[in-house]
Amino acid sequence: MAASTSLTPEQLSLRAQIAAHELWANCQDPAAHTLPARQAFLDRFERKVDPDGVLDPAERARRAEHARKRYFKTLALKSSQVRAAKAAARREGGAAA
Repeated sequence: MAASTSLTPEQLSLRAQIAAHELWANCQDPAAHTLPARQAFLDRFERKVDPDGVLDPAERARRAEHARKRYFKTLALKSSQVRAAKAAARREGGAAA
């Protein structure tokens, strides 16, 4: 295939989608394939609550769970705010972004 500099953004997106479908079509164990990424994502919360690694593992895990829940609740709040703003814009007759 030609160099990516000669592809449009739409073509780059399609190429990435093709590659993703190829990956998952040939993947024997999707959970095992994504385990390192999931573990890295969760580990960041432990590093956030205990950057020096001095807490008892159970306490670090407890705090990390709360940090993770906070992260997802924050995402949910932001999503809710954006949806509400778009709904208000539609009610007012404006176009939502």
